[in-house]
Amino acid sequence: MSYQWPLVAKELFAERYPQMINTGLPAADVDAARAAITDMWADAPGGWVHEWSAVAARYAAAGSHDLSALAYGWARFPTLADEAKRAALAHQTEQYLLAAPGFAVPFRRDVLDLPYQGARTQVPVHVFTPPAATEKGPVLLVSGGVDSWKMDVHGLLTTLCAHTGLLVVAFDIPGTGDSQVPMSPDGAEIVRGLIGHTRTLGSGIVVHVGISMGGHYSARSGLAGEVDAAVVMGGPVEAAFDGGRLTRFGMDGIVGNALGFDRQPSRDDLFGALAAFSLRPLLDQESQAPMLVINGADDVHVPQVDTLVFEGRRDTEVHLLPGTGHCAVTKLPEVLRIISEWLPRTLSALPVGPGTTSR
Repeated sequence: MSYQWPLVAKELFAERYPQMINTGLPAADVDAARAAITDMWADAPGGWVHEWSAVAARYAAAGSHDLSALAYGWARFPTLADEAKRAALAHQTEQYLLAAPGFAVPFRRDVLDLPYQGARTQVPVHVFTPPAATEKGPVLLVSGGVDSWKMDVHGLLTTLCAHTGLLVVAFDIPGTGDSQVPMSPDGAEIVRGLIGHTRTLGSGIVVHVGISMGGHYSARSGLAGEVDAAVVMGGPVEAAFDGGRLTRFGMDGIVGNALGFDRQPSRDDLFGALAAFSLRPLLDQESQAPMLVINGADDVHVPQVDTLVFEGRRDTEVHLLPGTGHCAVTKLPEVLRIISEWLPRTLSALPVGPGTTSR
């Protein structure tokens, strides 16, 4: 199920331009796409998916499969609202796999068959194994956001490998990317299945790292004590799901699509569905794993209180970085330093054996 909604391309470029550049696309090509695009949904000259796909096709023809995958990622952005967007995602996957032999660390794509609501669902995961990783080491389980999926955050994944020396398993949260089910609180069942699988790949110790809406799921698994430790980067936790917040830069339509609506929902329907995501019941418990919570103080999507609510909790470190926004992406080196310092300190203090943080 999917739908289109009123969305102004110029506004998306205004918000996402730094992300487009910082992930590796040449500024001149981004500027050219920005000048050419006049409509968000038309699959024709001037349309978002058409122009970005043309950029991606030029990269592919030149053998620059990594850049092609990035450009197709922007072609399918912000969500799979129509067939043209779904085709762009298929092209992105094709180009990403063609680029894989040149990745900085060995890579493979696995398709898992996991339980979900009494049935099964397929969940593709991307596995990165840095040379320093051992079969007996901890594993990072990484989930991306509601519009930036595992292929879109490739640079962050390989950087995490380099900084931590740990095996990384990346997945798309329910309702996004390769997922076959809508986003819902029930998606936690899929995450639990992923945690169980990931425990078989190393020592059994699993650290869930979540980015943006993926940070909601890592906050959930950390608060529930389902993982051995959790990192939350810009995750919406409670206040972000209050009515009226998720409306800027097309986020209401992005989230509405992820939730599985087949037409633009009313505000009451949208925020009624989002209310069920509040982690207040888990915040009121004491079963959590060690947690690192990070965000930018100027986040336009997630209010500061969703980070600060973790202050004072046991085994929890909180960083609200000034001068940066959602997920503190403009201060990524500082974020990675914080993670790299917190992670070994936290892992060394864990009780012996996986899952022992659960109470």
